[in-house]
Amino acid sequence: MKTTRLISLLALVAATTLVGCKNNQQTVDSLTTENESLRKQLDDRNAALEAADRERQAAITRADDAEAKLKAGGASTTAAGDKNFAGIDGVSASQIGNELHVSIEGDVLFDSGKAGLKETAKKSLDKVAAILKEKYPGKYIRVAGFTDTDPIKKSAFKNNYYLGFDRAYSVREYIITKGLDGKVISLSSFGPDVPLKTKAQSRRVEVIVVSN
Repeated sequence: MKTTRLISLLALVAATTLVGCKNNQQTVDSLTTENESLRKQLDDRNAALEAADRERQAAITRADDAEAKLKAGGASTTAAGDKNFAGIDGVSASQIGNELHVSIEGDVLFDSGKAGLKETAKKSLDKVAAILKEKYPGKYIRVAGFTDTDPIKKSAFKNNYYLGFDRAYSVREYIITKGLDGKVISLSSFGPDVPLKTKAQSRRVEVIVVSN
């Protein structure tokens, strides 16, 4: 009788151990899957930031070349941009060489230190996207984020380059929802590298249309 009870007890312990092992394995598998997903997201973000940095350096080189030509007596690289953008809240446009720069004020688009679009900003972006879709279909577009020169102290962002990138990303994703082709829209962040006369003017996102 005692032997039978002992065997039953051992069987119960073994079964409990197996269930515990199975549950532990499921937990490990779940954590492993989650870790792989997070690692992929991090790798994708780092790749995007590296690509954005390369684009930023290339754009700085283009700007330096244009300035050098201007100082050497060449034709002015800046002229009035597409007048269709005139009258849109917080938006201005200028022609720089073969590029149309549509500048949108950062304070119109975002709250301080944030990268999520304001609801009111979408009215301006709707109009910008409609003009780009109608007048510049298929054109290569760069969306560049700029910040003021104040270092980030209280924000979720590591520095101004990250803030500029995520702001550009928000604008890019929104105009894609309005019918623009994401395959021809790249991202870059200049962070605080190209300040304008005031901090408010420096905080901006530029949608740059490149003529063929």
